Amino acid sequence: MVGKIVVVQTTIDDEDKAMVLARGAVENHLAAGAHIDPPLTAVYWWKGRIETAREWRVSYKTSADRLPELQTWVAQEHSYEVPEFVVLPIIGGTDAYLSWVAEESAAR
Repeated sequence: MVGKIVVVQTTIDDEDKAMVLARGAVENHLAAGAHIDPPLTAVYWWKGRIETAREWRVSYKTSADRLPELQTWVAQEHSYEVPEFVVLPIIGGTDAYLSWVAEESAAR
């Protein structure tokens, strides 16, 4: 089995912005791939109020050693004051897929 592979998620309020975040991370080899989920409804506390917003979720597949660079990149490119950046562990998968993620997200 290859090194630790993770899924990183963020959300954003515009489909075009989601595409920029997904494509940019892949182009920069910060992630092997990314999925953009269709709009979802977010309900959350923000500055003392409950807010409701329409958002797109971007899920990146990457190796754990790329997390610092991906986090910095997302923070720079994201339009939110406090963007979501959560890391989900992958506890299994095929060696072929996990190797592909590791290879494509390796530093160049």
